[in-house]
Amino acid sequence: MQLAFPDAIYLVDAIQGGEMLMKACKPALESTYVTKVIHDCKRDSEALYFQFGIKLNNVVDTQQIAYTLIEEQEGRKRLPDDYISFVSLLADPRYGGVSYLEKEEVRILLRQDPKFWTYRPLSEMMIRAAADDVRFLVYIYRKMMEKLNARSLWYLAVRSALYCRCFCISDNNHADWPSLPPIPDDISAEKNAPEEEILSVLDVPPGKMGRVIGRRGASIMSVKESCNAEIFFGGAKGPPDKVFLIGPVKQVRKAEAILRGRMMDL
Repeated sequence: MQLAFPDAIYLVDAIQGGEMLMKACKPALESTYVTKVIHDCKRDSEALYFQFGIKLNNVVDTQQIAYTLIEEQEGRKRLPDDYISFVSLLADPRYGGVSYLEKEEVRILLRQDPKFWTYRPLSEMMIRAAADDVRFLVYIYRKMMEKLNARSLWYLAVRSALYCRCFCISDNNHADWPSLPPIPDDISAEKNAPEEEILSVLDVPPGKMGRVIGRRGASIMSVKESCNAEIFFGGAKGPPDKVFLIGPVKQVRKAEAILRGRMMDL
């Protein structure tokens, strides 16, 4: 785990430091007062939750959420399947304009050897790559915060919180997690006030996931296009039999109905 501050970067080695080291980090990771800036927090949150019992909180996700909100504010409607990688975000002149070629080298090594990050001691390249993954996040965060209006800041807070919960399957519907940020009074009083946002998890019967996704993702893409909801799958890392939906209540319920109908199709 990498921790970047304005004046330093720390690499927290959970493999060598183990549970004791992660417990020392837990108060800050769960704190409401310490902002955590992460590019795509879903899998990080899942790992922290299931391996160390940490409920990641007060996160700013620079991937889909903040980037998309800024794009929408500036009148650019992004497609449902648009994806902004950290390398692409960093290369964007509005947020960094920095080329990150070594990241691709690390990806190649990781594809060749999935255990790449488990080897110790860390090589100079591994240390440099780990540090570079977070080195620019503080700067990107500040640039993004300058652009977001009050409404977008609320969306960012609530969506980031829902992203943190996304793959963290809970029997109590995340009742023991921090409360979601409420809609501010000044925004709820607006004529087109935003709707409450939720996370919904659908169980997919055995053998039905292919029908839900469709050929080359066509089925799920049509759902995304007709519903203002984000849809995620556990994929190879799991859970493989669930679909995760995030968005306004009515849009999520609409997506649920469509997906359930497709699960029932013969």
